Amino acid sequence: MRNPLRRRGVPPDPTGDGPPGPVPPEHPALRVANDQAGHALRAPSRLHAFNRYEIKYVMPYAVVPELREALARRLDLDAYAAGGGYGVWSVYYDTPDLRFYWEKIEGLRFRRKLRLRHYGDRFRIDDDSPVFVEIKQRVNRVTQKRRVELPYRLARDLCDRRMAVDHDPGQGAFLDEVLDLLCRLDLRAVAMTGYQREAFIGRDAGSGLRVTIDHRVRGRDRDFHLGADVENRLIVPARLAVVELKADEGVPRWLTDLTAQMNMSVVRVSKYCQSVEAFGRAPRSIFHVADDDAGALVPAANRSEA
Repeated sequence: MRNPLRRRGVPPDPTGDGPPGPVPPEHPALRVANDQAGHALRAPSRLHAFNRYEIKYVMPYAVVPELREALARRLDLDAYAAGGGYGVWSVYYDTPDLRFYWEKIEGLRFRRKLRLRHYGDRFRIDDDSPVFVEIKQRVNRVTQKRRVELPYRLARDLCDRRMAVDHDPGQGAFLDEVLDLLCRLDLRAVAMTGYQREAFIGRDAGSGLRVTIDHRVRGRDRDFHLGADVENRLIVPARLAVVELKADEGVPRWLTDLTAQMNMSVVRVSKYCQSVEAFGRAPRSIFHVADDDAGALVPAANRSEA
């Protein structure tokens, strides 16, 4: 389906394997003409870095037990997911005109986002709690994630106060890139998401296969301290779960067969975009997961095919 929000005039990437070409300055929400240096991939040293393919689905949570049982026959439960899973909390940074949001909505072949992420109980977080500063980017169909682990106080100094922070050897180039993005693009916290995650991992250590099931997807648009004792609002209906398949090379045939047997349809859902739209920061796009009874099981972009 054609995206009615797509802006015209974005030059195609003739090589198919890099960032899009410069965009005329009259496109203020993109402004990529002078930003290619920040987009450049750097060879990380002691960073957590990987490339992978990701496929997302939305399904009724009532069917998750059946999916869980089928996955358990071929995959192992992530050690951190025992006892009902674990919390994942993320603060997303964007420009005043939500450039990263629009890059996702418009489906740019090269796009990215900056976030600060914590795993576990957010009410136990303090200044010394480990968090990850991440740049997650998409190059054509491949997702690339680079991240470093920092104490929460240093992560806030970097991302919120735009201060250079102490770091381990090998992390300097990445942290310089993050600081450059924050200052040059005037990034600030704009949305927070949180959810409960169950994760399954491939038994073949070399496969990189991982399946995650996220439910009770919540968010907020203010009070962005990860441990703040404030209310979060559901941004995806509680009766739905977001399922994601992640693999280094390709998703095995048995898993794609399973998604077909369970009538799971591929969707372009983004928890960050879902939060932005849920709080009225941008109009609801055709990819928004609806909270009305008629469309609850199918994202808006897929309703005409449902």
